[in-house]
Amino acid sequence: MKTRSRLAFWGVATLTPLAMLTGASAWAQTAKPGDPAAAQKKVAMCIGCHGIPGYQASFPEVHKVPMISGQNAKYIAAALLAYQKGDRKHPTMKGIAASLSEQDIADLAAYYEASGKNLPATPAKGGAATPEVTALLNKGACASCHGDGLNQPRDASYPKLAGQHADYLYVALKSYQTDKNAKIGRSNAIMAGQVKQFTLAELKLLANHIGGLGGDLKTVPQAKFK
Repeated sequence: MKTRSRLAFWGVATLTPLAMLTGASAWAQTAKPGDPAAAQKKVAMCIGCHGIPGYQASFPEVHKVPMISGQNAKYIAAALLAYQKGDRKHPTMKGIAASLSEQDIADLAAYYEASGKNLPATPAKGGAATPEVTALLNKGACASCHGDGLNQPRDASYPKLAGQHADYLYVALKSYQTDKNAKIGRSNAIMAGQVKQFTLAELKLLANHIGGLGGDLKTVPQAKFK
């Protein structure tokens, strides 16, 4: 974990449990730069979940679908490619990702990054971190990748986490502890090793705290759902 070779592979100074939520293996983009306008014709498959405030999924357990408006385009693209390749296991997302070309992914990623800009930041809902949560954040060195307030990642391939739905964060973190399941889990050996440092109770504490932070992530209702 602390060897120079592994750090060089990931291109970061410090590897953290939450940093690897990205599923961010290097994305070699050969497509043209993403075009948010072009994505207007491609976004229909996304808005049924990500365009409805408070929409809940039921797999692998009930949780709100993640807010992706205002998220980094590079991270969104990396996540879609991970679903496409099966590194992230989720039947619905795999089916959607499999239908996308590299250019589709670039356009959709650019669209969602742009859709949250120029909108007010989501206000904080929680209080200051408790000593226990502070210790967990320090143990994971979360800010070393996700930046100030866990909302300014050091690299765009890492996600903004602040204000994300806590129940989604909890499910995402737990997915790296799942082994040998054809339908559930995220395949990332380094992330799995990191997350296994924490108990489920500790992951929930982290998720609840991060979900209460103010940040840029939003669900922007699409016209048909407003």
